[in-house]
Amino acid sequence: MSLLEIKGLSKHFGGLIAVDAVDLEIEKGQIVSVIGPNGAGKTTFFNMISGLYVPDGGDIIFDGKKINKLTPEKVASLRISRTFQNIRLFPEMLTVENIMVGMNINIPYKITDVIFKTKRLKSEEGKAYSEALKLLEYVGLKGKEQELAKSLPYGDQRRLEIARALAIKPKLILLDEPAAGLNPKETEEMKHFILKVREDFGCSILLIEHDMKLVMGLSDKIAVINYGVKIAEGKPEAIKNNKEVIKAYLGEEKEEVIA
Repeated sequence: MSLLEIKGLSKHFGGLIAVDAVDLEIEKGQIVSVIGPNGAGKTTFFNMISGLYVPDGGDIIFDGKKINKLTPEKVASLRISRTFQNIRLFPEMLTVENIMVGMNINIPYKITDVIFKTKRLKSEEGKAYSEALKLLEYVGLKGKEQELAKSLPYGDQRRLEIARALAIKPKLILLDEPAAGLNPKETEEMKHFILKVREDFGCSILLIEHDMKLVMGLSDKIAVINYGVKIAEGKPEAIKNNKEVIKAYLGEEKEEVIA
């Protein structure tokens, strides 16, 4: 059984059809990329999976459970985490605090624990702090736990956002343009880091990305969306040579971009 199964997923905004009856399956441990030109419907597709948008048609089935109408908090509780194209950290909070926010749904406490600041709450917060330090070290930010998120270089902010996504011990991570704003060296490092995350956490990864070299080097499978419609799906080599994909997305830059 697939970890994530998308069946006929659709979303429209007034007369605009943003996503039109898209199907997609992701197996456990797979890295799957969704590509397409700007405005193709990729982020809307992500927003439906993560609970930000309610689909107008179709089904989202995760780990055997239909999640179409769940809120983002409920989706996260199922261990689906997400990053964003435009980094969404808490800039005025410490790096370690940003990660601890991501752990909040997994901390077992009651409202009375918060009101009376019980030993139980302090103990759980201590465990969360220790785990957050481990995640900072894992993403290469050891020793930066007392720095404000906004003070980190851009590439480190990307890694911090992924660390926060890992805080819920995800079964599935949605990465929205993880290489955006990175230079070629940082992009190559990001590729190896994403592969390491898959190996170490045993999670599946669904990503949107415009860097075709990164996509081809990472993906077990690629789906191509154009004007809200999935026009192709397959292994990287098949997508690389698909004439419809080249015409819709890669255009005349084929050789330069994906060679």
